[in-house]
Amino acid sequence: MHYEVFDNRIVYRDDEKIYAEVTFPKVEGNIVDINHTFVDESLRGKGIAGMLMYMVAMDLKNSNRVAKLSCTFAVKWFDMHPEYKALVVD
Repeated sequence: MHYEVFDNRIVYRDDEKIYAEVTFPKVEGNIVDINHTFVDESLRGKGIAGMLMYMVAMDLKNSNRVAKLSCTFAVKWFDMHPEYKALVVD
C-alpha cells in the first residue's frame, strides 16, 4: 500500500482499493477546508489518520495554504499538535 497526494485529497491505497483518505477542497484564495477523514475498519487504531493529517499539514506548509477545519478528527489532531496551529484559520 502507498500514499498518493493530490491537490485536494490524500489517499492510502493499494492497486484495487482506497483504505484511507482525507479531503481538503479549496474554499477561496489560499484557504482549504479539511472536511473529511476516512480510515477503513481494518486499519483503525494504527495511526493512519494521524499520518494523513501530518501529510496535509506538510502539504499546506509547502504550498503556502491554510485550512478551515470542519472534520472533527482534524480539529482534534491540530489541537494535539500546536506546532501546526499557524496553518489553521477560523
